[in-house]
Amino acid sequence: MSDRILGAVCVVTAVAMAWATRDYVAPYSYEPLGPRAFPLLLAVCMGLSGLWLLLRPAAGSTAFHGVPWKGTLVCCGAVMVYAVLFQSLGFILATVLMSFPVGMAFGGNWKQSLGAGVGLGVGFHFLFDKLLDVTMPGGLLSSLL
Repeated sequence: MSDRILGAVCVVTAVAMAWATRDYVAPYSYEPLGPRAFPLLLAVCMGLSGLWLLLRPAAGSTAFHGVPWKGTLVCCGAVMVYAVLFQSLGFILATVLMSFPVGMAFGGNWKQSLGAGVGLGVGFHFLFDKLLDVTMPGGLLSSLL
């Protein structure tokens, strides 16, 4: 039952995210994708995942046993902090700071979590900023980028 509740929350959140992006427009028009593409992609992925959780066959257990509450709360908190610090710290640093506790919550050691965070931050910055021409905030590292 908890999977179905999570699925419903994901679908509702995805619809809200998609609705919120309707007003996202770039102040300049040379970007091919614009600021709407990434949140819409996340909303679609979240919505499809939520639908899968809602429509898949029952797992047999209706209890909340086995749900890693501590890890779930750490991940939610890390994503909220990420949203707050994204503009001021920039994409790379905010992604590293978000990925580190999430990696630790999923059982990684500090070296693995830090390495994955740096890899995600630098890799996705290169992907979006350089390859897809989607401008990402540089934040504290803007002089190096």
